[in-house]
Amino acid sequence: MICVSVLYANAAGKRFDHDYYAQKHMPIALARLKDLGMTRYEIDKGLSGGAPGSPPAFLCIGRLYFETLEGFQQGLAEHGPELLADVPNYTDAELVLQISETT
Repeated sequence: MICVSVLYANAAGKRFDHDYYAQKHMPIALARLKDLGMTRYEIDKGLSGGAPGSPPAFLCIGRLYFETLEGFQQGLAEHGPELLADVPNYTDAELVLQISETT
């Protein structure tokens, strides 16, 4: 199983529309990618850093689960432009991608 983590860095003045992300963006991603092996997704909303009262390092972390790395890569090639074009609708934060094998 492959987990694609999309981490949205927290920084002063950055915005993130969690409702849009949860209700529109991620369902679109699943609809486009399920035939390429995406099985599910998870959304983490950043609440705090490790120290009490500190801000979270990430505004949000989205996790997309795929059966294979090849399925993700094909999905990115086919639907990446559409999904990336939607990003400004919910955030102006920098995003970082991490691809991991889950056990």
